[in-house]
Amino acid sequence: MRRRLLPALCGVLIATALVAQPAMADPTARSTSRPPSSPADPSVDPSPSDTPTASSTPAAPGRSGRAAARAAGDQPYASYWHPSTILNWNPATDPDARFNRSRVPLRPRASDPALKANANARAGEGKIASLVSFGPTSNNPSQGSLDPNYYAFTHWQYIDTLVFWGGSASEGLILAPNATVIDAAHRNGVKVYGTVFFPPTAYGGQIQWVRDFVRKSGSNYAVADKLVQVAQHYGFDGWFINQETAGGDAALATEIRSLMKYARAKGQVEFMWYDAMTENGSVTWQDALTTANDAFLSDPARVSDSMFLDFGWGAGNLRSSRDLARSLGRDEHELYAGIDTEANGYNTGVSWDAVFPAGQPHVTSLGIYRPEWTWKSSSNPADFRTRDSRYWVGANADPSNTATSSSWKGLAHYIAESTAVTAKPFVTGFNTGHGDFYNVGGARVRTGGWNNLSVQDVPPTYQWVVNSTGTRLTPSIDYGDAYEGGSSLRLTGKLDAANTVRLYQAKLPVTADTKLSVVVKTPAAGPTQLKAAVAFTDAPGTFTTVDLGSTSGTGWERKTLDLSAHAGKTIAQLGLRAEGSAASYDIRVGQLAVYDGAVDAPAAPSGLQVLGATDVSSSRKSLRLAWTAAGSGSGGQVHHYDVYRRNADGSRTYLGATPNDAYFVPQLDRAGAETSTTIEVEAVSTEYGRSAAATATVAWSGEPGEENRALGRPATASGQCAADEGPAKAVNGSVTGGNSDKWCTLTADRWLEVDLGEARSLTRFVVRHAQAGGESAAFNTRDFTIQVRSAASEEWKTAVTVTGNTAATTTHPVTLTTRHVRLSISKPTQNTDSAARIYEFEAWGR
Repeated sequence: MRRRLLPALCGVLIATALVAQPAMADPTARSTSRPPSSPADPSVDPSPSDTPTASSTPAAPGRSGRAAARAAGDQPYASYWHPSTILNWNPATDPDARFNRSRVPLRPRASDPALKANANARAGEGKIASLVSFGPTSNNPSQGSLDPNYYAFTHWQYIDTLVFWGGSASEGLILAPNATVIDAAHRNGVKVYGTVFFPPTAYGGQIQWVRDFVRKSGSNYAVADKLVQVAQHYGFDGWFINQETAGGDAALATEIRSLMKYARAKGQVEFMWYDAMTENGSVTWQDALTTANDAFLSDPARVSDSMFLDFGWGAGNLRSSRDLARSLGRDEHELYAGIDTEANGYNTGVSWDAVFPAGQPHVTSLGIYRPEWTWKSSSNPADFRTRDSRYWVGANADPSNTATSSSWKGLAHYIAESTAVTAKPFVTGFNTGHGDFYNVGGARVRTGGWNNLSVQDVPPTYQWVVNSTGTRLTPSIDYGDAYEGGSSLRLTGKLDAANTVRLYQAKLPVTADTKLSVVVKTPAAGPTQLKAAVAFTDAPGTFTTVDLGSTSGTGWERKTLDLSAHAGKTIAQLGLRAEGSAASYDIRVGQLAVYDGAVDAPAAPSGLQVLGATDVSSSRKSLRLAWTAAGSGSGGQVHHYDVYRRNADGSRTYLGATPNDAYFVPQLDRAGAETSTTIEVEAVSTEYGRSAAATATVAWSGEPGEENRALGRPATASGQCAADEGPAKAVNGSVTGGNSDKWCTLTADRWLEVDLGEARSLTRFVVRHAQAGGESAAFNTRDFTIQVRSAASEEWKTAVTVTGNTAATTTHPVTLTTRHVRLSISKPTQNTDSAARIYEFEAWGR
């Protein structure tokens, strides 16, 4: 059975998964007269509630239809609709719309063939489109969340287009990308498309939905007008059209082509067409550009901007597709040969020579379905990063060396790196957009996990290329310390010869006042043995180095270098060179910046207001904030806004960040019995200068009551079974999200720890075991203890001991005061199953 592009159908299909993952049909299917035999994910079963009805009206309205009914301070989500409900969407009346906007324009990119890492790779030919499901169709947060386990993609240099994948029959067929993904992609020069999905009838598809999609109001295609409006308002670039519903005819196929041409003429919106529906209206996958589907590319004028070819192609299909595209006056690289990596990732068999023949021009481009397998299949964040590197860069974690016995050499073997480092200022803190804490200027302003791709820096172009005649140092992104955000660059290993670490390909002109700034941190005061390395376009492979000197201590220190001697040249590469001798070299780089003149501070935002607040408890709120963006004036351009709460001792706690002029604060905690909290928002310039803060006040009422003090607090664990089963899931306040709404571990020593933030008076612990989340009672935890301590330096003390438990939920009264609590599991189930499954670990008190 052939695998088809089928996003997950609806929330009711998900019996055991929080995230509605796309389910695709069996890969060997050739017949289109019968439904797919089985979903790709065994945890997803088609439900009777997805059976098509006579009505074309969906059972539930799109997200914008529900948003108005929510409390004013509730979580905003990414938008989705059916063709009939998108007609009612208006950004002025949708309270979530303001939070879904991206303010980051699409950056120009460059690719110098002389600087490609891999000799086999080719520049300016085949491109990569990546179809990614970052989360469910519904309930996908607009601006990140307080969970570090996220598909924080860091190999943008190899892709040109990202499709925000999803859609379902009962939730919505039209899915707009959320703001964080657009922000990160655009900062790297990558276009972003939303998805329009018409499922097969076996998965709830209704041909009437397709007819609704092309319905006209006079001479206008009403849904197309909305597609253009949504893309322009939210700031993304186009739509992927996946029409797999049977029952159409030639007239309907013609209307779809007319709609795409109409929409493209209305504004700057692009379309990628999926090889499914043919010109006669039937759904028949061609695995190629043929005379049966070429009208969806050109008819004879441009219809779509590109086409995603289904997965069954071979070398002959692609050559004939290339020839036909050329005969239509189209670039063959506007055709994307699809590969499906949802199930097997880099173990997927691919006919690489058919699309990227060795030593010859690329035949077409490449379309990748579900590369987030690297995250979904991983057991922990470090495993995810290893898998992601293997997927994109290759088995050696070096794009210049992709030699391997595996047929999967990594995408770096075929595609030359592109760079968005094409304008000053350029600043990176090597922040990947997720982590376990947040630092600003080297100071810890937040503890606890988070993800927010809106503040992800442009990742290094070369991950990792190190040239040395001796032992090579190991570069890595380090999540244990940071100057800005939740991570930094770290160089470790034996230093016995010069090591040149290539980091960024660039195109940055140097003027008389251009500076290069590097922030470093060493384990001890003394020589850094590190130099900044800069290459210019007149000799792009030759580095000029400038010594960073010594550090005076063990904190973060800035080294600012004058590049005026090179005025008139253009920077082609940025890197670092370590020289000298050290048995155990270890240095962190917290920021690398190229800018002109002094660091500019932006104008301050104004008019900060609390649009709404929701009382989660007597001591916790969620907030929707908005402000008037800082004017450009004589200060620097704004990169993003940092949001804080002011504490009683004068310090500040970081609440989040956004390039937008509105932000959702998921968690504002009351400090003691305070009656009000001051919120501050400051602008951060593209050079990382900071403005004065705009302020607003949030009032608290009544006395703090008993509540779950573990809710949303930083959690760590001995391990996790999968990327979406980390410790944060045990303190998220939910047990209803399915199989991935729990903490799970298979480690021999099974423990979960929660930092309550300060010493709390506790009255009871509550543990919600496997059965509380809908799993078998046989998986309820049998033997465990709960331990406490007031400081990380103290020994654990046992407060609760349980043996022989069979219950789904257990409650354990205590009278104690503590800050740190630990659940330690000695027998995880009622049988021999070795996985511990905890849906919620609660610590109740004041």
